[in-house]
Amino acid sequence: MAQTLSSATPTMWQDNIASSGDRRGIRGRPDWSDVLFLVVLALGAAYALNVYSTSMDYYEKIILVAFVPFVAWLGWLWRPLRTLLVLSGLTALLAVWLYSTGDGLGTGDIEKADSVFLLKYLFSSQSAILWMCALFILATVMYWAGFFSNTAAWMGSGLTWAAIYAGMTGLLVRWREGHLLGPDIGHIPVSNLYEVFVLLALITALFYMYYERRYNTRALGGFVLLAISSLVIFLLWYSFTRDAHQIQPLVPALKSWWMKLHVPANFIGYGTFSLAAMVGFAYLVKENGETRSRAKLIPVFLLGAILCAEPMIFGSRELSPTWMLYFGIGSVIVGTILYFRGPISRKLPSLEVLDDIMYRAIAVGFAFFTVATVLGALWAADAWGTYWQWDPKETWALIVWLNYAAWLHLRLLKGLRGTMAAYWALGGLLITSFAFLGVNMFLSGLHSYGEL
Repeated sequence: MAQTLSSATPTMWQDNIASSGDRRGIRGRPDWSDVLFLVVLALGAAYALNVYSTSMDYYEKIILVAFVPFVAWLGWLWRPLRTLLVLSGLTALLAVWLYSTGDGLGTGDIEKADSVFLLKYLFSSQSAILWMCALFILATVMYWAGFFSNTAAWMGSGLTWAAIYAGMTGLLVRWREGHLLGPDIGHIPVSNLYEVFVLLALITALFYMYYERRYNTRALGGFVLLAISSLVIFLLWYSFTRDAHQIQPLVPALKSWWMKLHVPANFIGYGTFSLAAMVGFAYLVKENGETRSRAKLIPVFLLGAILCAEPMIFGSRELSPTWMLYFGIGSVIVGTILYFRGPISRKLPSLEVLDDIMYRAIAVGFAFFTVATVLGALWAADAWGTYWQWDPKETWALIVWLNYAAWLHLRLLKGLRGTMAAYWALGGLLITSFAFLGVNMFLSGLHSYGEL
């Protein structure tokens, strides 16, 4: 496969997708259910403004009001998202009600998380997030089993949706649990490494599920869920070794409405970049599926092994048995995928489709990462009096931005596609990972809020 696809190719495969792709659940003309969804969102926002207005400043109220049409629009664009939000919201309300029942005041008691059956085993934030982790692992297994059974692939999709539902519910309930601990403790759950790892897993999975439906393929699930499973393994390790799931008060610098915009936008970028990297991996497997030369696969294996080796340095410069085992298993998985690249490649979508998903993911991620960087600069000016200080986190955010800006520039102006684009997307995950975690581990600065 040449590194540059012909300019006529995109039209052909787009026609094929339009004629044969499963587009159920994707944008249609607005109907009564879209209007009902908008009304429900508006009523919820009105209730929040009426009951909790004293807890919100002027800007937070604007964000809440703007949230209503924005989410209604997203629900119209992709209707499965609407179903997810309704189910997660109703479950979170059930959990809030369980916390508030029995005290006669309706204020709630956080201790009920250990005594009420549904909270203890299902709907408290920690229980729901643990269910999310288990379901993502099971989904990964089912997706790979799906290369031999269509039923298993279908179960992989279902388990992924169940994991997203559990994680979304967990974050919503965690928001309420913070307020039950104290009026100065409650905050939107995107403030520390534990919370943003949950958010990153959910965003990556949601974007993948969109592309799975759009392109009518489940074969990519095993690749993308490997990245999400890596996040889950870190999350479990971080939670149980550092007690990271405990809700803590915000540090002064994070007590800002800017966080509600900057962090989600930032992690949409991280999530879509992760998705693009795994699609790039799938592209290289597909491209080399029929070749007998193993030399071409050495760079792919090395990139995969390096990505697997990154967690070995979490928390210490010393080698950890836990992460040595993780690295070993990860390298074996990458090597096994490459060894069985022939049968795997025959199940994967065409190279043109893989290339398009990779491009779309990076384009969306770049747009949101750009917005997040601008919002971060405005937040810095508000908090520290200057837009840019060349703090290590700021510097590496710029490096990430330049990396994907160059990828898109060469794509749009020079026709970058194929092998080089896939290697670049996979290697870009290394840069993104260091900007996300490496800066916190090795470089002190104004953004060192998470410790490993």
